[in-house]
Amino acid sequence: MFNLPAGDNYLTEIEQQGYCIINNAINEQLIVDLMADCYRINPHFTLAGIGRLNNLQIDDTIRKDKTYWFDGTSQAQLTYQAVMESIKTTLNRTLFMGLFDYECHYAKYTHGDFYKKHVDAFKGRSNRVITSVFYLNTPAEGGELVIYKPKSKEVEITIKPTAGTLILFESERFVHEVLPAVDKRYSIAGWFRKNASISGIIDPPR
Repeated sequence: MFNLPAGDNYLTEIEQQGYCIINNAINEQLIVDLMADCYRINPHFTLAGIGRLNNLQIDDTIRKDKTYWFDGTSQAQLTYQAVMESIKTTLNRTLFMGLFDYECHYAKYTHGDFYKKHVDAFKGRSNRVITSVFYLNTPAEGGELVIYKPKSKEVEITIKPTAGTLILFESERFVHEVLPAVDKRYSIAGWFRKNASISGIIDPPR
């Protein structure tokens, strides 16, 4: 299901520059199944929030995408999560990251939707270690992912959404944004997390 690039180039890129881009990362049939799953749950996408749990807020001046968290109700979701589990195992075995689990949701951007500059984890305050973005379709225009150089306003790379492309990057290190969509853009956003449980408080929550 997962098409690793030749050798360990993607692992080397993560280690040396903090991110990697893997084209044609997952076979086409799984992409078809995941898109069909999106169409199945389309009425249940909701406006995405900012923050976690009790701090969750809706602010459409910062982001306007719609999301649906994986709930294991389709074989496509289970298969995708199994693929991510294999990546997690490889990252732990090779780069000793101590990743504990993986969470993800579908993201849908329609015309005009965006997500302004943000980080997925605040240093020392989050269990998110590696962010993943997997594109399910190839919009003709809009919805590019812009990743900025660490501690800089300079652009590191701009990535056009292309079906089958998987992006992995360090959650604490990179400010990023999604430019306004023109055509519909479907993707899966996810996070490999460490176990940050402390004082009897379970994090990640079960």
